[in-house]
Amino acid sequence: MRESKTIAAALGSVSLLALSHAAMAQTEAAASAPAQLQEVVVTAQKRSENVQTVPISMTALTGKSLTEKSVTTLADLQFAAPSLSVENAGLTQSVNIRGIGLASGSPNAANGVATYVDGVFQPPIVSAGSYYDLADVEVLRGPQGTFVGSNSTGGAIFINSQSPKLGRLEGYGMLGGGTYGALLGQGAVNLPLGDTLAVRVAINDQQHDSYYTDHGPYHDKPGRLDELDYRLGIQWKPASFYQATFKLESIQRETGGYAYQPVPGTTYGSDLPAGAAWHELYYNAPTANNERAIQGSLTQQFQLPGDITLKSITAYQNKQIHNLYDVDAAEVPVSAAATANDTEDQFVREKVYTQEFDLLSPTERTLSWIAGGYFQRNRIDVIIEDGAFPTHILVQNKKTTLGVFGQVSYRLSPTLVATVGLRYSNYSVDGSGDVLIGAGIPGFPPGGLDVANTGGHEEDHALTGKANIDWTFAPHNLLYAFVARGYKSGGIETPTTGFLKETVWNYEIGWKSTLLDGHMKTQLDAFYNDYNNFQFDTVDTATGQGAVQNVPSATIAGVEAQAQVQYGGLRGDAAASYVHSRLGDYKVIDQNALPAGPTQPQCATGQTVGCTDYTAPGVIRDISGAPNLFSPEFTFNAGAEYAFDIADGFVLTPRMNYSYQSSQESSPSLDAFYKIPGRSLVSALVSLEHGPWLAQLRVTNALNKIYVTGFSVNGGAGDRFYGAPREVMFVLQRSF
Repeated sequence: MRESKTIAAALGSVSLLALSHAAMAQTEAAASAPAQLQEVVVTAQKRSENVQTVPISMTALTGKSLTEKSVTTLADLQFAAPSLSVENAGLTQSVNIRGIGLASGSPNAANGVATYVDGVFQPPIVSAGSYYDLADVEVLRGPQGTFVGSNSTGGAIFINSQSPKLGRLEGYGMLGGGTYGALLGQGAVNLPLGDTLAVRVAINDQQHDSYYTDHGPYHDKPGRLDELDYRLGIQWKPASFYQATFKLESIQRETGGYAYQPVPGTTYGSDLPAGAAWHELYYNAPTANNERAIQGSLTQQFQLPGDITLKSITAYQNKQIHNLYDVDAAEVPVSAAATANDTEDQFVREKVYTQEFDLLSPTERTLSWIAGGYFQRNRIDVIIEDGAFPTHILVQNKKTTLGVFGQVSYRLSPTLVATVGLRYSNYSVDGSGDVLIGAGIPGFPPGGLDVANTGGHEEDHALTGKANIDWTFAPHNLLYAFVARGYKSGGIETPTTGFLKETVWNYEIGWKSTLLDGHMKTQLDAFYNDYNNFQFDTVDTATGQGAVQNVPSATIAGVEAQAQVQYGGLRGDAAASYVHSRLGDYKVIDQNALPAGPTQPQCATGQTVGCTDYTAPGVIRDISGAPNLFSPEFTFNAGAEYAFDIADGFVLTPRMNYSYQSSQESSPSLDAFYKIPGRSLVSALVSLEHGPWLAQLRVTNALNKIYVTGFSVNGGAGDRFYGAPREVMFVLQRSF
């Protein structure tokens, strides 16, 4: 199966190469880089704009820049954009900007960094897919309460794939291979079908072996990759006043399960053999991870009288994950807690329907405006079977998000613009489900004891928005200041309990400039956030199960700076941030201080069996004044390259990238066990271009650093995840 898919991708890439030869004559166009930085166009505010004129703190990476900076997945973005962190927790990736986003693995909690693919909101599962055939990625920092929905307290990420182009035959084919058995087959072709219709087809087929060695009886291969993705795009423009773009994407990923080790000092930490290296695993249960996703979207654009544009985005997506875990990650039990094999079988599926309408005025007038409406329906199904202490968890949620928004910009003078935007959001969720424990154990009902109802109803609403003023005080110099409010919905835990919505007020100033006759661009900003009801995972003492709770208040402040430079063949970029966060007064349960074994409901007076005493000494910890979770104080990244024109039209371009993130907390109880250490990473890229041909040698984690990417915490047990070791890949590409 694997071999056939790889061969298919290879044949597809070779076919593209042949097509390019047949369709276009060989050219010897000069490949030397332009002398100045090129304009980067973004669509963060619903219109196509130069990133240097948009009064938003953001990082924009073109498809070419993504390759140059070794960004191939969502997690890699944290090494290319300041103030962004992505924590690996297995099932979900917690994406946070300025320490705001997602600090919970619960399906009841929404992601506070709104991620969009081709304008379609994405749930947090099946988000680790590989990037391919992309136009750009835009990372917006701070709450985006006017345009991008309720779940944007931290910011937003827009991932835009290449759209079909009318009247153009173009594409590329790529083949690659590297260490750990890595194979890559990728390509795209844009086909014009007459004057009004174009089709684009793209494919990504790749694999690599596991970085780990499992010494257990099943010899699992967690962390391997077997991925096949494809995207179909259709562009139709039958008249000057109407055009439609349809996109259909499929993702299939198998990774053999998640790779992690017990954290030393936690419940199962002593079960890891002494001296075990980071890549040595000791699973005593089979592991698996199968991810499937399909997304379809239809974007229609109508040109109305008065140069007003009506835009409609209709979309559906179906994402699902099936996992088998060895929770204790131990083959030979040493501690009493590990005498039972702690396994988990988890299935998660989320279906999302979305509809958005935008009405846009012309931009060249004194008064311009945008108005729109949004509808989103999520259906979430979660089934978890825990084997150590038999536990069956069923969660079924139906979520509805409604929004109406508008923004008005008024040009006070040729250089001064004032903008006001508002959005009203309404959110509701209806849930059902149960937690059953002890099935098959003497003393428990045959089907298990029902200890919790995971259903209920929650509804909230909020008015968010932004007031902004921007001043072009000199040519190519934009100064802006704004206040914005963001909001993330609350949710349910039981029919009678839930957690509150998050809100944040953001106060920000910024300066964007183009200097040195276009050879240098800079972006600088400073911000202060007043953050309320931060959502995080803890234990519900009434049930002993994981739950989401709120820290009432927090403050976050910082500065961010970016710069890009180009002089002829020399190009460079750098970005840095300093973020200081502080939680308000709050106390939490230190899960690592709990007795070994699964957590259970709070003990009644005199009860000692079948319960957990959360009032025991050391269990409650005061976290007042602590830093926010997933909020590294410092981030920095930089890259440099030089294009050498060598004989006969060949261009050789070596490039180096460096990134740094300081340490960050990942557990609300601030356990040292779960602190993510700071890390520095280096990647390198050497490109040789000749006309349409490109050969690249790519090296990621060039210094072969061992670094932790996140944790999964389950009661007093905890597992840690590691980043990939050094990888080397050679790629050959032909464009046409």
